[in-house]
Amino acid sequence: MTASAADRAPAPVRETAGLTQEEAARRLADTGPNEVTARKPVRLHKRVLAQLTDPLIMVLLGAVVLTLAIGDHPDAIVIGLVVLVNTTVGVAQEIRADNAVAALSALTAPHARVRRAGAVCDLPAASIVPGDVLVVGEGDIVAADAELAEASAVLVDESMLTGESVPVDKESGATLSAGTVVVRGRGVAIVTATGASSALGRIAALLDQRREPTPLQRRLAALGRILAAVTLALCVLVFALGLVRGLPLGTMAVTAISLAVAAVPESLPAVVTLALALGARRMAARHALVRRLPAVETLGSVSVLATDKTGTLTEGRMVVQHIWTPRVSAELSGVGYEPEGDALVAGRLAEAHELEPLRELLTVTALCNDATLRPVDAEASDGRWAALGDPMEAALLTAAAKTGCPEPAELSVTRPRVGEAPFDSLRRRMSTLHKTDGDGLLVCLKGAPEAVLDRAVLHASPDALAQAREEAAHLAARGYRVLAVASGVRDDLPSPVTAAESGLALLGLVALSDPPKPHAAATLASCRAAGITPILITGDHPATARAVASHVDLVGQGDESDGDVVTGADVAAGRVPDLTAVRVFARTDPQQKLDIVEAWRARGAVTAMTGDGVNDGPALHRADIGVAMGARGTEVARQAADLVLTDDELSTVVAAVDEGRRVYDNIRRFLVYGMSGGAAEILIMLIGPVLGLPLPLRAGQILWINLLTHGLTGVAMGAEPASPGAMRRPPRPPGQHILGGGAWQRLLVLAAVVTTASLGAGLAAQALDLAWQSVLFLALLAAQLGVVLGLRARLLTRKNPFLPLSVLASTLLAAAALYVPFLSSVLETEPLDWAGAGIALACAPAGFVAARVVRNAFHPGQPTGAGGTSGLR
Repeated sequence: MTASAADRAPAPVRETAGLTQEEAARRLADTGPNEVTARKPVRLHKRVLAQLTDPLIMVLLGAVVLTLAIGDHPDAIVIGLVVLVNTTVGVAQEIRADNAVAALSALTAPHARVRRAGAVCDLPAASIVPGDVLVVGEGDIVAADAELAEASAVLVDESMLTGESVPVDKESGATLSAGTVVVRGRGVAIVTATGASSALGRIAALLDQRREPTPLQRRLAALGRILAAVTLALCVLVFALGLVRGLPLGTMAVTAISLAVAAVPESLPAVVTLALALGARRMAARHALVRRLPAVETLGSVSVLATDKTGTLTEGRMVVQHIWTPRVSAELSGVGYEPEGDALVAGRLAEAHELEPLRELLTVTALCNDATLRPVDAEASDGRWAALGDPMEAALLTAAAKTGCPEPAELSVTRPRVGEAPFDSLRRRMSTLHKTDGDGLLVCLKGAPEAVLDRAVLHASPDALAQAREEAAHLAARGYRVLAVASGVRDDLPSPVTAAESGLALLGLVALSDPPKPHAAATLASCRAAGITPILITGDHPATARAVASHVDLVGQGDESDGDVVTGADVAAGRVPDLTAVRVFARTDPQQKLDIVEAWRARGAVTAMTGDGVNDGPALHRADIGVAMGARGTEVARQAADLVLTDDELSTVVAAVDEGRRVYDNIRRFLVYGMSGGAAEILIMLIGPVLGLPLPLRAGQILWINLLTHGLTGVAMGAEPASPGAMRRPPRPPGQHILGGGAWQRLLVLAAVVTTASLGAGLAAQALDLAWQSVLFLALLAAQLGVVLGLRARLLTRKNPFLPLSVLASTLLAAAALYVPFLSSVLETEPLDWAGAGIALACAPAGFVAARVVRNAFHPGQPTGAGGTSGLR
């Protein structure tokens, strides 16, 4: 055996032939399959029942029964279809959202190499049991929790579990977690836990819990309960007053039922569904895929954005950013693994004599390297270069290419490797030996500064070593991962190779990091402008977290609550009295992420959590809005999330929040419009008889008005564009009622104006001996159509042509109710002459002007022009 082969061989460990097939079968029967047990699926009928027991839906179901009782089958069909569509959409979204736990099973390796009875065989991961002997190598997904018995340069990517962006070196005796990926080396491990007992299983237990209703669902449920009670009381009052006045029992029963239908905005679920669906479609166009429709609105309520670091605030790829040599220091531009960028010295392009020491250093790092860069694939989803092997070593290859060093393929020919001493956690350095043009061998070494900047390794003066150590400490304090690089020449191949690690010349230091994305700071500034508090939760080192947070201006804004970086250990030990006072968390585990989210929610905040790894799954599931990275995220994160970002850009979350506020504004605008109209109809039926209008409106007329206002124009309101300044106002208070923030005052004012104008038109027509009931019918409809146009945030916008078209269609159908003989007979109306029509249509401007006036009123505590919190601007 050569010296090189001896250095590369794993250390001797205990021999094991593995379990026999009989013993494995017995253990499988005892422990069950190596799968994450999914929650028992909810039966379809229970899902449907849960949708139908929503208070507002129950009101609509009651309206169906009532309309059937009075023989109004068309209205009953319309309302029934609204209930059907709403229930179908809700059930479908819920089924999709419940797939998160199932994705954990899909993440585990489908097959694994296992040694049984002395032979290595390929088995389904589900059949692995505790005590099995796993054989793992580069690229393998670890199938179960295990303890390494043999390890040769094993490097494991644990980011999906820990959030740590840098792969972890593993030696004999170290543990491997299910779902992690071996990026380098080979090893043999003894399985210690499978299925629900594994790391993935424990995360699944945190994820396996039912979702709570969204803020919109809670608000609509409360509204439905209030609306049902108030409507019932008022309709009973109208019914009783009619009987007192001596009107027929049947007539008043039908009228009371019609009022009940009119008072309930039965198109609200349709408006909500349309607004959410349109919002989801617009979000998809802006690279945000919505998995649960209610999440669209919830985004508009977000007051806290908890973001991870790797791939969200940062590029998610290691990059050499700074190089220090005894002769020159340089910054490297460019991101990712693309070999595009420049070497900058003091802010200018490096000159030829300055590039020489940089190329010498980076050539050594390219030789002392086991990674491979893959050129951009035209068919790749992100169109970026990829790396095979240690991300840090891949970043070194990229840096070498940026400075004009020979390509790895050329180096392998001109400087073939003849020996190596792999990196391990004890030596904390790696060295390789290469043939040169002459008789000697080139020694290339890289490693942790404390393992290289040593007089036992380097031939350097004390002052030179002190200078290098000071520079390394400075770079590490800035959050960089620092490597020291050295080289030398030997006459022959030493045995072992590690004997060559002495008397070397220091070439310099390399500082690597996962750099922040270019627009991350601006995105967080946009969040703050919208009243959203951003916080960073990462599994990375505190120094790295602090450096990134400082770079994106997450800390250092003069906020006393910025504080210092808090670690997961601090959270677990209870050393943080108020988790909501912290802006940066490092070294967190899945349970601590849950604790942080829960702390904010207990304070009344609406939380959004971003993530891409398995470790993010529980927090994504628990937050009010879970946001997963679509390009680089795991399937577990995507399934647990409400929103998936196809471009992995945090700025897309801000765009989604803007869309969510638009949806909520439109829903509130419809409620003000629809409920003010319903209230006006009830008030007219109560006040009209007192003013000498015995039965102001008949049942059919009430239902026709209701159909045109709520059905056509009401649904069109769901497509209205965003209000100006929507992202310059704070999030609405989490406990605010859906009609809070001045909405109920607008509702009452509009109801009063519509009632007054309509009754005034009816009384004027009565005085002129016109068909006053038909005038009142048309006046009430015209006033409500005026209101719907007046409530528009952007009066002359062309972004929603459906609303003016629906107003036009409603006007034509109102005319049809008067002038088409069949409809006139059914609705008991009379054709109007120009005088009667003019009196009625004059109510439209009254409704329009009132709506424009109240749009800018009733903004408690909001400065003029600030946009308020009403959502009606």
